[in-house]
Amino acid sequence: MFETLSASLSSALSSLRGRGKLTAANMREGLGDVRTALLEADVAYAVVDDFIDRVADDAVGAQVLESLDPTQQLVGIVHRELVNLMGPVDHSLHLEAGKTTILMLCGLQGSGKTTSCAKLAKKIKEQGREVLLVAADLQRPAAIEQLAVLGRQLNVAVHTPDGVTDPVAVCKAGVAKAKSSGIPVVILDTAGRLAIDEALMKELATIDRSVGPDQVFLVVDAMTGQDAVKSAAAFNEALTIDGVIMTKLDGDARGGAALSVKSVTGVPIKFIGTGEQIDALEDFHPERMAGRILGMGDVVSLVEEAQRKFDQEEMKRQEERLKAGEFTLDDFKTMLSQTRRLGPLGKVLGMIPGMGGMQEMLGGADLEKDMNRLFGIIDSMTPDERRNPNRVIDQSRRRRIATGAGVPTNEVSDLVKQFDGMAALMKGMAGLGMKDRMREVQKLQSQMANPGARLGRPKGDTGKRLTADERRKLKKQREKEARRKKRGGT
Repeated sequence: MFETLSASLSSALSSLRGRGKLTAANMREGLGDVRTALLEADVAYAVVDDFIDRVADDAVGAQVLESLDPTQQLVGIVHRELVNLMGPVDHSLHLEAGKTTILMLCGLQGSGKTTSCAKLAKKIKEQGREVLLVAADLQRPAAIEQLAVLGRQLNVAVHTPDGVTDPVAVCKAGVAKAKSSGIPVVILDTAGRLAIDEALMKELATIDRSVGPDQVFLVVDAMTGQDAVKSAAAFNEALTIDGVIMTKLDGDARGGAALSVKSVTGVPIKFIGTGEQIDALEDFHPERMAGRILGMGDVVSLVEEAQRKFDQEEMKRQEERLKAGEFTLDDFKTMLSQTRRLGPLGKVLGMIPGMGGMQEMLGGADLEKDMNRLFGIIDSMTPDERRNPNRVIDQSRRRRIATGAGVPTNEVSDLVKQFDGMAALMKGMAGLGMKDRMREVQKLQSQMANPGARLGRPKGDTGKRLTADERRKLKKQREKEARRKKRGGT
């Protein structure tokens, strides 16, 4: 997601590196490139101008031009302002015990509204709450059957019209059914249109008044750019929207809608759809999204997703093997197979700091195809070769393995050469528990989001640059500490 915007922003900010010292003039020039990148991503003009003004004012106010690492400091300010632009966000659905909570989803046709109802139902069901889906979209012929099919997949009850032609009556009957059955959460799938019109808004407003939903979510298609923002503004004026669910962020979205919607409407993005699968609905975290956009990755989300989707029993077995000092090519293949559960490799690489542009650097290579080739090489080995590739595989075996896998011999050699270093890395990670790993990745992401943390600032100083006197004192303190350690702590 946001590959084009990320590449453009990275290019704009990297143009400031290597200039030795930033001046007001070349900083403005660099921010001009940032402005162009945002406009090309279809961010609203007013939002872009306000964003650039805030970054420039903040940069000058923090005396970035004289800081130890001015470009990194500027990246940190851009990151912070991106977070401010998209947040803050409250992800809670405010589900109250002993009360039937009504959630109403609305949006234009084609935005993914019906699928989002099912995704939201799955998310709530995972919290241990029963859900009732109400099929109140009577405009699109296939909507009712689609919701019924999704309900069966999730083992979630679906209330259908049963001949009723009034969507308001359908919603009221669905809510009544939930209350009488003791179902704590109701999700209303309302009708959409190909475009905003008076009839649509009147129908939704009537449902809103008659049923009194606790929260109203607007589903918008990220692929539609500024049209999504205009739709959000129109719906919010008619209904008072509590949050936005932005879909199709796994596609070729330029990013303008995600960066503009909160600023233009005042309504935050609460959830994002990142795929067609029923579990592809994520909480929207502005700070993590800003990290992805600036190429800092999003390791925390990656780890959280891995905890949900990986085979935990298999992970425990792998952990025990690593602790025992065992890591073979069979283990490596299992690890890659688990990684595939997270989605396309391009998406996974984009969530690892510094790896967002890896696919482009590989010349647009098909990473999935490359993984299949790697699997073919491993499958062509004997069990002993997979256990001890460096010790067992000689030149004749390389040729045999390459023939069996249908690849050049050098690809087998490359895998064998790299295996030792990879095994050492995996064994080193085995000593860290999940909490420690999470703590480390959060620390890494915090440092990347706040470059000042790496610039030698005193503890507790979150943004102020060091004076010349402070730098001298810090240098003396470090030299004194080094001498103390050299003497053995005496």
